[in-house]
Amino acid sequence: MKRTIRATTALAALVCAALTVAASGQTMATGGSKSTPPPMADEPPILPTGLGPVIDRDIETLRAATQRFKVASAAIAEGYVAEDRCIAYQPHGAMGYHFNNSALKDAVLDIQKPEVLVYEKAPDGTFRLNGVEFIVPIAAWTKTEPPKIMGQDLKRADSLGIWYLHVWNWRYSPSGLFADWNPRVKC
Repeated sequence: MKRTIRATTALAALVCAALTVAASGQTMATGGSKSTPPPMADEPPILPTGLGPVIDRDIETLRAATQRFKVASAAIAEGYVAEDRCIAYQPHGAMGYHFNNSALKDAVLDIQKPEVLVYEKAPDGTFRLNGVEFIVPIAAWTKTEPPKIMGQDLKRADSLGIWYLHVWNWRYSPSGLFADWNPRVKC
């Protein structure tokens, strides 16, 4: 009996060590950026995305470009205007509060300059940056194929007059990295 317990304990320790080494290897393989904060306690990490090294690189670039906007006042200082309502579509989840930069809304898409920052309001009234939204006005897009960024076609919303794509680059979404709605986001 004691041998079985010792063997089980030793096996468990070995498995834990192997998982730790594997996790460390994954972090190093994706750059191990110090700008990448740990995930929320109950969420998987954003990186690696599982969508390949090109998308992982783009997410790293996007996160570096939006790191300063984790403080909402920095976004406002750089021309992003906060909307006063939280967008939700239950039971699918929410998008959150949109901070729009109208000066960026044209036919040009740039990973380092998202047109919209998407926040969630914390109980203390502060905003938590969860992701971004890339937008191209339909009127500005003259090509027949949809605009594309990060290897993804933007979606067309005729009622809003835009092409758009959400990217959950700061908050994990079980619906997917590019999903419209994040079930973990609350209004």
